[in-house]
Amino acid sequence: MTFDSIRQVRAGNSYAQLPAAFYTLLKPQPLNHPRLLHANAEVAALLGLKPEALARPDFLQVVAGQEALPGGKTLAAVYSGHQFGIWAGQLGDGRAHLLGEISGPQGSLELQLKGSGRTPYSRMGDGRAVLRSSVREYLASEAMAGLGIPTTRALALVVSDDPVYRETVETAAIVTRVAPSFIRFGSFEHWSRSPEHLRALLDYTVDRYYPECRAAAGEGKAGQDEVVLRFLREVVVRTARLIADWQTAGFCHGVMNTDNMSILGLTLDYGPYGFMDAFRVDHVCNHSDTQGRYAWNAQPSVANWNLYRLASALLGLDMDAEALKEQLAQFEPVFLQAYRGNLAGKLGLRQWEEGDDDLFDAWWRLLHTQRADFTLSFRRLAAAPEDAGAFLDLFRDQDAARAWLDQYGRRLDRDAMPRAERISRMNAINPVYVLRNHLAENAIRAAARGDAGEIDTLLTLLRDPCTEKPGFESYAALPPEWAGSLEVSCSS
Repeated sequence: MTFDSIRQVRAGNSYAQLPAAFYTLLKPQPLNHPRLLHANAEVAALLGLKPEALARPDFLQVVAGQEALPGGKTLAAVYSGHQFGIWAGQLGDGRAHLLGEISGPQGSLELQLKGSGRTPYSRMGDGRAVLRSSVREYLASEAMAGLGIPTTRALALVVSDDPVYRETVETAAIVTRVAPSFIRFGSFEHWSRSPEHLRALLDYTVDRYYPECRAAAGEGKAGQDEVVLRFLREVVVRTARLIADWQTAGFCHGVMNTDNMSILGLTLDYGPYGFMDAFRVDHVCNHSDTQGRYAWNAQPSVANWNLYRLASALLGLDMDAEALKEQLAQFEPVFLQAYRGNLAGKLGLRQWEEGDDDLFDAWWRLLHTQRADFTLSFRRLAAAPEDAGAFLDLFRDQDAARAWLDQYGRRLDRDAMPRAERISRMNAINPVYVLRNHLAENAIRAAARGDAGEIDTLLTLLRDPCTEKPGFESYAALPPEWAGSLEVSCSS
C-alpha cells in the first residue's frame, strides 16, 4: 500500500515501550523558515510514500520538526560510549530526535531527525547540524547503499538561514535519517551496571531484530545465556562483514567510537568520513584524529576492539567471560573470508585461493608506494592485462606496475576465466563513481545557493556507480588539485 501523504502512514514507536530511563520524550526545536532542499523518492518508497507526498506541506512540517509523525512518539535516546579509546560516560542523542517507525513495504523503519535541536544529552552542544555536514551525510548514506554496503539511509534534507557557530558561522540544516534501528554498542555500554535495564534492552533488540537467536534456546538461565551468546555472535559477524566492505571500497569512517557503531551492522553516523583518492594504507580522513586511531588500516582492529567493549557490557548479565570470548573469536575468520572474497571479485578471480594474500598485499603495496588512485586503479585493472595504457597512467613508476601486472596475469591464467566474462564481472563491482570529497564539496557549495542540482546528479550516479554514463566523465576523473586542500573534521 502506498500513501499520498505522510499523515496516512501507519506509524508507531516501539522504542518508546522500553522503560522511561532509556529516553526523554520531547519535541524538536524547529528551524526558522525551513525549506525542503531535497527529498529522496527512493527511500520514500521504502516507507510506502508516493513521490507526490514529498511535495505536500505536511511532509515538510514533519521532516522539519514542526509537526510530530502521526502515531509516533518523538524522543531522544540515551547511550554511552568510548570515544577515541577513552570512556566518555553518558552520551546520547544530543542533536537528534527519533520520530517513530513506519511499517513500509519492506518492513519497519525508524525516522530520526539530525540537527533538530538540543536535548538533555546535548552536553555543551547546540543541538544543530550545519548544511555542510548535512549534505555530506545525505549523499554518503545513499552512496553506500548504491555500493551495496549496509547503511542508514536519508529521506529528506531541510535547510534554513539560521546561523550555526562552528569554526566559522554556517547555516543550519536537518537530515531525516532512516534505519531499522539506531541502537548502538554504546546503548548496551550505558546499562552495563544495571542488569535489569540491560536485559530489557537485550530482549527488545533480540525480539525485534535477531529473533533467530531465541530458536530452541531452552529455558532458564542456560537458555538466556545461549540467547546472549548467539546475539553477540551475530553482531560480530555483521560487523566483520561491514568492515570488510569498507576496506575494499576504500571507505574510511573517521570516528569509529563505540557510540557510532550500529548493533545491526550498519554504517552509522557519517561525520568526517572519506572515500580515498590517492591510496595510503594509513590514510586518516578525519583532520581531528591527530593520532591516526581511525586510519584505514586500523579499522578492522578498532572494530574488533569495539566488539570487546560490547561484550564487556554483556558481562553485566552474569555471563561467562570465556564464552563471550569464543563469540568474539569469530571476528577475524569472518572478516578475512569477506575481505578475501571481496578482493577476489574486484580482481576478477573466481574465488580466493591459498597464496592470493601475497598478490593482494603486493597490490596494496603498489598502490601505497605509488599513491595511485584507489577507485580508478580497480576500475582500469579490468582491461589492463591486455591493454595496460590507461591503467599504467595512474602510476609514477610504471615498471613497478608492470611487474605486478605480470604476477596478476599469471594468476589469471590459472583461473582461466574468459576475458569478456572477467571484464564484465569486474566492471559490475568496481565503481566508476564514488563520493569523493571534492564532489561532495561542489554539492555543498551549490546547496548553499539553494541549488539541489548537484545533489540530484550525484544521487543518479551513485545509485548505479558501476555503470558509465556519457557526459559525466568529470565525475569519474582524478580529483582536481584544489581537492587536496579539503579537510574534514569532527565538526563535519
